[in-house]
This record gives sequence, structure tokens and C-alpha cells, in this order.
Amino acid sequence: MGIGRKHTPGQIAHLLQQIDAAIAGGKSNHVACQEYGITAQTYYRWRRESRDLNPEQSRRLKELEQENERLKLLVAELSLEKQRLKEIAGKYALDGRLIEASEWMRISSNK
Repeated sequence: MGIGRKHTPGQIAHLLQQIDAAIAGGKSNHVACQEYGITAQTYYRWRRESRDLNPEQSRRLKELEQENERLKLLVAELSLEKQRLKEIAGKYALDGRLIEASEWMRISSNK
């Protein structure tokens, strides 16, 4: 990853596991970090920060990330639906009052 890119906590945990496995396989820290696109300094910072989380907190964090993604999709869907409803309502408005579709057809066909 390049400079300034953000990783989610889940991505960080996954990268740490992969790098640890590469190091256990005999690669140096520097080489393993390069393979996954981070600096050794970032690896050590993440490793230090991850020690503060216990397994229960890590699991809860992952659950919250999944729920957050689900809620983001829900908000996007509802926003689109709201926009469509506004467009439909705008088509059936006449002189500031809402009218039925059948009445709209009758009025518009008389013009």
C-alpha cells in the first residue's frame, strides 16, 4: 500500500498474520514486510498496537466492521429509494397539492 492509505483493523490483523507466517517460514522482517507492501516500521507499530487488543476485543471489532458495512449499504439503498419517491411525488404535484395519478392523467390529457 502507498503512503497515506488507510487499512481497516481487520486488514491490519490479516496482514500481521501473513507477515508473521512469512517470518516463521524463515524470511527476514524487512523482506516479509516488503512483500506485503508495508514498511518494517509500520509492522512494528501495528504489532505494538495489536498487543493491546485481547481476542474478545478483536472478535467484537470484526463484528462491528461487518455491521458497519451492512448499515452503509442500507443507508445507500434508503437514500436511493427516497430520491425516487421525491421524483415520483414531484411528477404528481399540481399547484402545491398532491393529486392521484388518475387525476393527473385526466388533467394532463385535457391540456
